[in-house]
Amino acid sequence: MNPILKDVRTEIETERLVLKMPVPGDGAAVNRAIQDSREQLQPWLGFVQQVPTPEDTEVNTREAHAKFLTRENLRYLIFLRDTEEFVGSTGFHNINWEIPKLEIGYWIDTSISGKGYMSEAVAALTNYAFKELECVRVEIRCESGNLRSRSIPERLGYDLEGILRNDDLSVDGQRLTDTYIYAKVTQ
Repeated sequence: MNPILKDVRTEIETERLVLKMPVPGDGAAVNRAIQDSREQLQPWLGFVQQVPTPEDTEVNTREAHAKFLTRENLRYLIFLRDTEEFVGSTGFHNINWEIPKLEIGYWIDTSISGKGYMSEAVAALTNYAFKELECVRVEIRCESGNLRSRSIPERLGYDLEGILRNDDLSVDGQRLTDTYIYAKVTQ
């Protein structure tokens, strides 16, 4: 089946959150969160190395919308259910619809980190991937030094399948890094 014909939810609700497909106009809220969290996100995320303008972020958000429609990547923006405040981004990347398997990525507005929002969002995506998208494998990859990011798959019962030593360069290109690969699979 052509992936574009795959039915995919554009909105997923949890107890405290709503995960939504990005739409034109979302870039401003995303940019504010990036600006507010830049210092904490910079060691881990390439798109934060240079300060993105609101226009840059809007372009990126619209590109994410287009990729969602073609099922190349399924990014979800995370909003608090009660206030509709934007708090982070997550989604499915490196999708292989033939297997089917995918990888979950995420980042959060660091002003609200530590409240379990990202764990709640990733748990919802994991459940959705297995139950509705019928995936047989879900991965989360983290740089070894990103302990906060690594704590999410560990908390959610993902298995650490391996550590790829000297796998990549740090986002600033200054040192070699190790990659931790966590996964859940169907039985």
